[in-house]
Amino acid sequence: MESTSSEKEVGAAATAAAASSYTYWVREVREDAAPLPLPKKLDPHDLSNHSQHPPSHLGSVWNRAGTWEEKNLNKWASDRIKELLISVGSLEFSGGRAEITEVSKCVGDAFLVTVRNKKRVSYTYELTLRVKGEWLAGEEKKKVKGCVDIPEFSVGELDDLQFEVRLNEEKDLTHQDKLKISQDLKLFLQPVREKLLQFEQELRDR
Repeated sequence: MESTSSEKEVGAAATAAAASSYTYWVREVREDAAPLPLPKKLDPHDLSNHSQHPPSHLGSVWNRAGTWEEKNLNKWASDRIKELLISVGSLEFSGGRAEITEVSKCVGDAFLVTVRNKKRVSYTYELTLRVKGEWLAGEEKKKVKGCVDIPEFSVGELDDLQFEVRLNEEKDLTHQDKLKISQDLKLFLQPVREKLLQFEQELRDR
């Protein structure tokens, strides 16, 4: 009877072990085994070396692989475009002078994209510049206001930048006067292009 009871207990234990869903592995510590690593507190020298040798990956800390990251730079780009174009100042012409007083329209997007640990920039903008000036029309100096529209342009397209001049209604200007003033205002094209090229380079350097 005792033998039968013992066999039943062994069988029950074996069944319980088989039903268990967990397996435990116990590492046997040997004398010649390598010691387990211990945590080490960083000293100021370690922190200094880390700051002097920043990680080589681009983009955010979470994107260490540099696979894909897109950063919106709309606020910075719009503010910088306006600042640069206002700084163009005034131009002198044979019959007068004019200046850019405001960037009344600055619509578009600017992005910094990291792809495969390489940085690329992308932007698209449309602009309207308000201008005012003074021209000699006949024997009198006339004050003139108008706008310069710059249709949509993107990265690498500044060599083909377009200007469209619109003058405010000036009743005392002849058609010939208006043509001359419009041609003069198109001379803003070159300094505006130079400022936008500066913007594009600053965007690439971010």
